[in-house]
Parts: sequence; C-alpha cells; structure tokens
Amino acid sequence: MSVAIALFTRDLRVKDNPVLHSACHAAAEVVPLFVLDTAILTGASISANRAVFLAETLADLDSHLRDIKGYLVVRRGSVVKEVERIVADLGIAEVHLAADVSGYSHRREQALRARLACLGCRLRVHSNTITVVEPAAITPSGGGAHFAVFTPYYRRWVTAGARRLLEAPGRITVAPIATEALPSPEEMCPEEMHSGQRSPQLPPGGETAGRRILRDWLAGPIQHYEQAHDDLAGDGTSRLSPYLHFGCVSPTETLRATDRSTPGGEAFIRQLAWRDFHHQVLAARPDASVADYRTHHDRWRRDDAAARAWRDGRTGYPIVDAGMRQLHQEGWMHNRARLITASFLTKTLYLDWRIGARHFLDLLVDADVANNQLNWQWVAGTGTDTRPNRILNPLRQAQRDDPTGDYVRRYLPELQQVAGPAVHQPWKLDPHQRANLDYPDPIIDLRDGADHFRTARDETGGEQ
Repeated sequence: MSVAIALFTRDLRVKDNPVLHSACHAAAEVVPLFVLDTAILTGASISANRAVFLAETLADLDSHLRDIKGYLVVRRGSVVKEVERIVADLGIAEVHLAADVSGYSHRREQALRARLACLGCRLRVHSNTITVVEPAAITPSGGGAHFAVFTPYYRRWVTAGARRLLEAPGRITVAPIATEALPSPEEMCPEEMHSGQRSPQLPPGGETAGRRILRDWLAGPIQHYEQAHDDLAGDGTSRLSPYLHFGCVSPTETLRATDRSTPGGEAFIRQLAWRDFHHQVLAARPDASVADYRTHHDRWRRDDAAARAWRDGRTGYPIVDAGMRQLHQEGWMHNRARLITASFLTKTLYLDWRIGARHFLDLLVDADVANNQLNWQWVAGTGTDTRPNRILNPLRQAQRDDPTGDYVRRYLPELQQVAGPAVHQPWKLDPHQRANLDYPDPIIDLRDGADHFRTARDETGGEQ
C-alpha cells in the first residue's frame, strides 16, 4: 500500500493546505508529520512566546486531524534524520513539503532532497502554501530577480491570481506508526531554552482560533480598516499575523475571502501583498536577514544604556514606551507602534537595526525572518524604502495616532493619572505633578538625535 509523508512546517492547518491535500491524493496512507526540530528549539530561532503558541497550535492541529480519523505524528530531533528514518521504515515513495524562503529552510530542503534521493523517495515541494504568490512567480519586466519597490510589485501581484482553494480531507488514513506525545506549553517553554520572556497575554494558538478571528474580522471590523488602521488606541487591525506566520490560516483563503470592493478590503489586501513582497525579497537576497539590503555605510552608535531603556520602555517618550510595553505584555505590537519604536531606535538613537530586530524576534509571536528583518530594514533606511532618510517624530506620531493618549495610558500605568494629550509630554507638567510620576525624563532630545543621524549618514535629508 502506498504511503506519503505530509511534513508540516509553517502550514499548521487542515483546510487549504496543499501539502496535506497532495499527500492524501498521492497515497492510500499518510503520515502527517511534525518534527520538533532541535536545531530550532535549542537555538535562538524561536522565542518563548512562539514556542508556547506553537505547542497550542500543534494540539489544535492534532484535534482537527482526529476529526477526520487521523492524528499528528510527532518526532523530536533532526528533521532530515527523522524523515529519513520513517521513509526507510515504511518504504515511503513521496514526501510533501511547503516551500519557504529562509536560509535555514533552503538548507533543510536541499538536505532532504539529497538524503531521500538515496532512498528512492521523491521530495515534492509545494509553493503558494505560505504565501499567496510564489516568491519567484513575478519579476520585473526590465530584468532582475525580484522587485525592490512595493508599488510596481503590487500592480503585478493583484493580477497574478491566486490558486484555487483546497478543502480539508474528508477522511485520512494514517500509516501504522507510533507518535510521541504532543508537547505542552510548559515543556516548550523552559526558561533556559529560549530567548525572551513569556508574555502574560499571548493570543491562543491554532487553526480554530485563527479561523474564528478571520471570520469575525471579515464580518464587520474590516470595513473600518482603511480609516482606523493607524488608530493605536482603537486597535482596528485584524490581529491575524501570528496565524499567518504559523500557517494556522491560509493566506490564499484570507485573500479570497476578502472583498476588495467593500470598505477596507483593498487596504487589507495590500497588507497581504506586503507580506508576499518581503518574502520575495528575502528569497532573492537571503543575506538581507543579517546584512544591509542597501547599505549607507552607517556608523551606528554603541550605547547599551539607551538600548536597554528602549527595550524596557523607559525612553521618556510615552508613545515609544507604550509600544515596547505592549510587546512585553502581549507578544504583539500594533503595526503603527512598530514603525514608531523602530524609527526611534534607528533614526533618533541611531542604534543598529539588528538590535531592534533581535529584540522583536525574542518577543513577537508573529515574527519571521522575512517580515521582521525586512520591515526593520525598511524603517532603518537600509532596506527597500524609497525615502531612506525619513524620520518619524514620536511626538507628531502621538498627536496623530493617539490624540487622546488612551493608548499610552493603557500600557503605562504610571501615567494613567495624566489627563488628555498632555500624557505624551510629561516633562512639561508642573513640578508637583511630575514629582508623583515614576517615569523618566527623555533620554535624548529629538532634534539632537535627528541632527546626529543626518550627519552620520552618507546621504542627508528626510523629514520629521
């Protein structure tokens, strides 16, 4: 009897999963396999927050598979060695895997292909599983391996078309094979294993939660997205990013379920395209995960105290500190706050973008190499931004995106007693009011920071 492996990686769902769908159609029996990769779990690639979310997601995936008479086969160790062992034991003819863009995923795919070929087993890699459009599917008409500017990419992306949706298998027959126990969140999150502390208000992991959030989002809140997506206190965003990162929700289904003609639809679809844009950049330039995409030969400052104040949310600029406290508390940060906090680190403090990217990787549930690193480079002006010297003034951003100060007061309890927009500049309060606040003075003058940035860069310009 023919047997195939559906090797789950960042596609942890049953519905609209090309890997699972193809494996079920290719063979009479399937091994739905997830390998707890020790190279990832014992390194810096996964944070405590993502480890907890992953454990909940695997439990939910196993539950969905059991609903169709299957179960998730769990192994621990090297992905290549564990797959190789199962292939040899069961005489498996095909292994199905989702394409990904990180350097690690490329090395894993190459190693799998080489080892499986020695066993007479075929590796089938499925694109359009993690992204809507395959990274290499659209390229600039004038030549080049990838688009470096979003707008022309988006024009081509919207006409590229998405693949058809795939239903979840009605029934799955798992080959006779033992499985190890599903990992608990506590097992996945020992303090000595992962970078970053576990945030107390993490979202629940899994396809069930992700599909509920998507359904609720499309049922109403999306209509206000274009007007409200920068409203920090209103939080008019979908919060789908962790579920897209882990593949609990299909990006293709998300696109097809979104009506671009309704209010908010087009603006939300552009965010899906931004996600694909960064994936195609990293696929073509894997070194961009650690090196400047477009270097300005920055002479970054070294200031450990300033970096620590930024991480801890104690810079003295409430809009910046609120974003950093939200990150610690929820393992997530509003997208506008991500831009503000990243600009402050790289353009005002003039500290290396890699410091910020590493901290976000340590705490964000939704952080992956493509979106995290390339968004950081975009803000730092070393990436694909066509205006690399722009500076986001945190006071102006606060006035625009948190005019009442409600976002700041939500995450900075020491400032809750300050009424109205005055909360954004507590250093201007009278001495008596300031004396009652356990909140630091600004660690840097904004104008001094901007002047230093412009002087240090080879190019000058930008705006506050």
